[in-house]
Amino acid sequence: MRTSRRRPPAPTPVVLWVIAAATVLLLATGVAAAGAPSPTPGPRIPGTDAQRWDPDLAGSAVRVQVSGGAARLATPRDGEPAERAGSLRGATRQGFLDLGTHTFARAVDRVAVPVTADLPAGTSAVASVRGRDDAGRWSEWVPATPGSPAVLPAPTRTVALRLTLGAPDTGTGPTVRAVSVRADRQVGAQRTLTPRASYRVFATREGLVGGTTANGHVITENDQFVALPSSHALDADGKGDYTVRLCTDAGRCAIVPVWDVGPWNTDDDYWNAAPPRQNWADLPQGTPEAQMAFQKDYHDGEDGFGREVKNPAGIDVADGTFHALGLGDNSFVTVDYLWTGRAGEAPGDIHLGTADSPQNPVTIRSTPANGGTDEGLFGNAAQVDVQCHVAGDSVTGSHGTSTDWLRIDTDRYVPAAWVTTATAPPAC
Repeated sequence: MRTSRRRPPAPTPVVLWVIAAATVLLLATGVAAAGAPSPTPGPRIPGTDAQRWDPDLAGSAVRVQVSGGAARLATPRDGEPAERAGSLRGATRQGFLDLGTHTFARAVDRVAVPVTADLPAGTSAVASVRGRDDAGRWSEWVPATPGSPAVLPAPTRTVALRLTLGAPDTGTGPTVRAVSVRADRQVGAQRTLTPRASYRVFATREGLVGGTTANGHVITENDQFVALPSSHALDADGKGDYTVRLCTDAGRCAIVPVWDVGPWNTDDDYWNAAPPRQNWADLPQGTPEAQMAFQKDYHDGEDGFGREVKNPAGIDVADGTFHALGLGDNSFVTVDYLWTGRAGEAPGDIHLGTADSPQNPVTIRSTPANGGTDEGLFGNAAQVDVQCHVAGDSVTGSHGTSTDWLRIDTDRYVPAAWVTTATAPPAC
């Protein structure tokens, strides 16, 4: 029998001033009508000057169309259901528009993003930014909301910008007309190196072959990716900036990118501490809301959309990865969130490798030999830290034929012929 539990406080809604036919300007420092004089920016940080970037509404789009100088959610064809991320399963329509990257003259870590948009009731247009360090690694996407600029985990000169548009299945969606970025540097901010996030969570098989993921990838039978319940760690299709390592109790592992959003929730980055965890801040770090809803009747046993949670899933696994791990059924696995725990590391200490095997995943071996024990897989576009390189059996791959092998963990090797490295690793 389900017991009633008090729901946690709902996130504080953002109150917007609606001006001139529902046209609003969402600012991290205030709100103004479109076409009105620019609002006075907030107080400058002593000793620094705000830097500005005014990107065009153009870039890589998923479920978003840009026309007439405005960005809108793509309209489904007549008779077709509204397209959504595969793992959302009943949630609202959502689309993304990546507006590219920009390199500022000086390092920044606080970013305000004014967005001029028409927002009918129930719709949203959220700007998020991320920063790239000297080694080429990206932070998670951090939303810049009205009155609350995005604060990056470390200063950077290079940032990327993404717009996320949302709307109910029916009715008019949001219309974004312009976007601007204002960035500066906090003075005296203290930053600490946090451990890499690693948690034991319940994994479910995603399936949905032929469907489309949140990043626009069309799902195939032997796909190698996972879904996490937050778009803060959502990769673009074919990219692996956000990569996880899943390991079963038997020790078999898969290293694959995050290409979908789900299961259950879409705003639960449970691998982060609160703050900056988006929601469910009263739950322990590493515990998905769906797990607590299923096991402890948290939030009356429902997810963030009011649906009864039928399993404790914290990660969805594409079919190819699910079967390669030897999982016969949904079960708990250990997940390492490989992009976390890196802020403040020296770039020279990291030798990042990216799998480059579009047709098949790279097999991880126990020794640098073709006959070494099969320990799992390294999926296309996934990224992993490389410890060193060693000579082994000859392998022919996307980079030609080589006897070089890369050690990615204790007694875990992949052939260099299938891997692109950002910097040359030392000899083992």
